[in-house]
Amino acid sequence: MTIRVIIVDDQAMVRAGFAALLSAQADIDVVGEAPDGRQGVQVSRTVHPDVVLMDVRMPEMDGLSAARELLDPPPGVVHRPKVLMLTTFDIDDYVYEALRAGASGFLLKDAPPADLIAAVRVVASGEALLAPSVTRRLIADFVERRPAPRKNPALRLNGLTPRETEVLELIARGLSNQEIAGHLVLAEQTVKTHIGRVLGKLDLRDRAQAVIFAYEAGLVRPGDSRA
Repeated sequence: MTIRVIIVDDQAMVRAGFAALLSAQADIDVVGEAPDGRQGVQVSRTVHPDVVLMDVRMPEMDGLSAARELLDPPPGVVHRPKVLMLTTFDIDDYVYEALRAGASGFLLKDAPPADLIAAVRVVASGEALLAPSVTRRLIADFVERRPAPRKNPALRLNGLTPRETEVLELIARGLSNQEIAGHLVLAEQTVKTHIGRVLGKLDLRDRAQAVIFAYEAGLVRPGDSRA
């Protein structure tokens, strides 16, 4: 199945470069682009992409505001694409807020071309782009400095079984499904089932929000070593 992508960035050269790179892939189709967040939302609502590559800092409407509109659409709008944030900064307040809003991850603009292609495929498949250590550092840094969420997330942990809580902790530590399966001596499909239940019970969109939730609930703390 072809992955439909739009590129939202205020620099025409960036849009052109990303479009050329992605369009050269047999499984990716660039179906639109926009120079700012407002137009990006409009294009997305028109062409219904699978993935939106969204620059963080743009005129008219920044990437954070645009991501919020796409991921929390008004009544009557049912399409919600995956949003992958693009930034030139490895620590960026806007990126953290976008992850909390439901973005599937972020990528540095100067990442190697192969990383951009892989990121689009990962996000389109429903996974969150959390593998780069800088992502975990960003989440931990901002949770540590601003630990007061809108609701007390620790109370919501009570709805999880001990095994589900264990799986959530390992997700937050950056382990893949395969690594979690090995750590807990479970089948990988069983791990996927547990993850689905965790996301459903906690009303979380994907692994990115699961990681943030685990930090805010105190299940994992900044500086904890990987399991």
